[in-house]
Amino acid sequence: MTGSISPKAVIGQSTIFGKNVIIEDDVKIGENCIIGHNVVIKNGVRIGNEVQIDDGTIIGKRPLISPRSIFSENKNLEPAIIGTHCQIGSHVIIYLQTKIGSRNLIADFASIRENVVIGDINIIGRNVAIENFVKIGDRCKLETNCYITAYSEIEDYCFIAPGVTTSNDNYLGRDPERFNHFKGVVVKQGGRIGVSATVLPGITINSDGVVAGGSLVTRDVGSKEIWMGRPAKKIKEVPEKQLLKNNLDKS
Repeated sequence: MTGSISPKAVIGQSTIFGKNVIIEDDVKIGENCIIGHNVVIKNGVRIGNEVQIDDGTIIGKRPLISPRSIFSENKNLEPAIIGTHCQIGSHVIIYLQTKIGSRNLIADFASIRENVVIGDINIIGRNVAIENFVKIGDRCKLETNCYITAYSEIEDYCFIAPGVTTSNDNYLGRDPERFNHFKGVVVKQGGRIGVSATVLPGITINSDGVVAGGSLVTRDVGSKEIWMGRPAKKIKEVPEKQLLKNNLDKS
């Protein structure tokens, strides 16, 4: 194997590495892991047992901070933590101070920023972008190319379809007043958002609420309601057979 593994790293039994792998100081990797070619694992990262990390992925990246950023630089970010039995695809970037639970699938080219917490048994699809200060529960599906803006929360059993876009700034980057009002979206348990929908800042999709594909959501979506249109409006109730309570064994 070529590359560099720090003598200060702790590697579990039966873990295997591809070529050109970089493992920095104080990293801890569990047993029976598979680390692909050209993977970089930064200082202090913790990885559980039986984790697969595919080629070209970076775990524990420090964020870049622009002089124009609304976020101040934090030099004391904690190392990233990856739970057991996770599968992480190729060219994924997971930043510092991210906590990812067990049995998650994180597909190729996904990006997960700092200060993100992700629960267990989620699917994070190809090229999904999750910004900072986001919380995601358990058993969610975030499909290809969706964008989860900073300061958002997605509870358990939620479905975010391909191409969904969320936002957190009603001032469009101007007026200092905006700094007092940054707020992402909240998707309550069992909420679902259809393909290519757009959800504006501060909106809540309540439990079992549904947003139809292509909709523009400008108001909170009620529990067990289906909303559609641009702007979206309630069109009907979610059918009983579609409610989360009747589909837990399938979700």
